[in-house]
Amino acid sequence: MRLRKKKNLEQRLTAVDDYMIVKEGSDFYYNPARKNEVKIDLDKAFAKSGKLYLELGCGKGAFVCEMAKKYPNSNFIALEKVPNVIVSACERAKSEGLDNVKFVLGSAENLTYFLDNDTVDGIFLNFSCPYPKKTYANHRLTNPKFLKIYLGLMKDGSKIVQKTDNRGLFEYSIQTLSEAGFILRDVSLDLHASEVADNVMTEYESNFVAQGLPIYKLEAYKPIL
Repeated sequence: MRLRKKKNLEQRLTAVDDYMIVKEGSDFYYNPARKNEVKIDLDKAFAKSGKLYLELGCGKGAFVCEMAKKYPNSNFIALEKVPNVIVSACERAKSEGLDNVKFVLGSAENLTYFLDNDTVDGIFLNFSCPYPKKTYANHRLTNPKFLKIYLGLMKDGSKIVQKTDNRGLFEYSIQTLSEAGFILRDVSLDLHASEVADNVMTEYESNFVAQGLPIYKLEAYKPIL
């Protein structure tokens, strides 16, 4: 279902422009020169240097903002491709005065235009769209085409953390991550069945846990070569 455009969306996006470090825009796909202009200068983007983490599909920003508060010496970039949604995330970060989180309005397949290789310390995939039909498998964020991108961006020994309520996507991810050479650890078929340490919940996760639904989680590490 297509989201209805929020009232005053353009004005609201402009008001949080200091938090939006990349906006793909419609010309991004048709203007090759534009792609050369969007590399993120991390020194300018963040108030201080630190480890860099990505959240792909940040929704309204509850997770990334909580992580930014919990780990003030680390930096976070959250990506979301829906303007209606990312504006709420930016507004949240701005209202909380966070200087270690920034946002990208764009698509994960373009990450290599935004970031250099070997710069990312971790990637969070929280409740990504499962695209259950096999014909749409190439849209899944753990599809091999995306994993190839992540491997380039990630430092040796860094990790992907995935949480989902969809068992089919989880099983698919275990297969693709293993085949791509990642080392799997802390694989859980019911994350909240026992006490969970150091877990920051998303909006979706809170709702699913309240309904008694299992949350699947894994950590996948890039090998140290």
